[in-house]
Amino acid sequence: MKKIMLLGSGELGKEFVISAQRLGLNVIAVDHYEGAPAMQVADEFEVIDMLNGEELNRVVKKHRPDILVPEIEAIRTEKLKDFESQGLQVVPTAKATHLTMNRDVIRDVAHRELKLKTAKFQYAETYEQLLAASIKIGFPNVVKPVMSSSGKGQSIVKNESDVKTAWDCAVSGMRGDRIKVIVEEFIAFDSEITLLTIKQKNGPTLYINPIGHRQERGDYQESWIPARVTPAHLKKAQKMAKKITDYLGGPGLFGVEFFLTKKDFYFSELSPRPHDTGMVTMTSQNLSEFDLHLRSILGLPIPEITYYGPSASSVILADRESKNFEIIGLEKALQIKSSDVRLFGKPTTRKYRRMGVALARGKTTTEARKKALQTSQKIKIVYQD
Repeated sequence: MKKIMLLGSGELGKEFVISAQRLGLNVIAVDHYEGAPAMQVADEFEVIDMLNGEELNRVVKKHRPDILVPEIEAIRTEKLKDFESQGLQVVPTAKATHLTMNRDVIRDVAHRELKLKTAKFQYAETYEQLLAASIKIGFPNVVKPVMSSSGKGQSIVKNESDVKTAWDCAVSGMRGDRIKVIVEEFIAFDSEITLLTIKQKNGPTLYINPIGHRQERGDYQESWIPARVTPAHLKKAQKMAKKITDYLGGPGLFGVEFFLTKKDFYFSELSPRPHDTGMVTMTSQNLSEFDLHLRSILGLPIPEITYYGPSASSVILADRESKNFEIIGLEKALQIKSSDVRLFGKPTTRKYRRMGVALARGKTTTEARKKALQTSQKIKIVYQD
């Protein structure tokens, strides 16, 4: 029985663990707090600071996994290179994990080495540098940490007076131990998509139907499949996704994000693992993004993906911080036809924290999105403190 160590144990990790256990694997879930979603379904768990190389080394030596699967950004990625040199499989590779965990590094690769079209950008390590970079890029612009998750620390800067607030927001939302932000031109896009790209060990690169999504505060609020993309734009997106994932190497599923305008197509970001917008695949098809990630990692065959029709997801958010709460409304939510709910089991809430996701299918993406939203609105968080 192969043993997988999952580095990061959020809601995406939880679904990955379930997929892994269905195929008989043993999983150790690791995160910085006890009771994380993936820990609740894993065989074993460890609570450590994953930015601490010695702690990482300790738990790897203790459990001796066959495969290391990063699920979050805040990991001492340099240590993964050591593990890989010792014969451990790092997904997709230690190099790919290091590059993609840092927005500045992957943006430099995409723009300067691979010549992919991106928004104009600059970096800053102090407020003064950010102010100068913002003026050079022009207003409005977008500021975000080079390492964060779920849109934390991201803001739109409309004028010079917003820059200090943006800097404070970025610093407070940073993960890792680097104080560095990226400021990029604001692209007035018509839509943004995620192209889930599957790199197989023994087969061609595969693509899921493009996923449309909507964000607020830099974090996804809803996603739907299929997104409305012209055949020409889709072909261009697939070509760009293959170019950058070929460069990164290794097997696994990558979430590649793009901005679409009426005239052009821009590379935005990339995650070397299942993507939050891809949770819609739990209802849209026979193999979810988590199943596909696992199969590609293990080198297992991936059969033809069967789509069930237009589908959508809508997040269930908390609105305050609490350790004492109850989630209610499932009975009403599941009365909506072709709907489903996934509650993540997070032990605490905070403002805008994602506590679950509603899923739905419809005859059209418009209908599916409406049903998913209605389903999510039936779920209520009752605070008891």
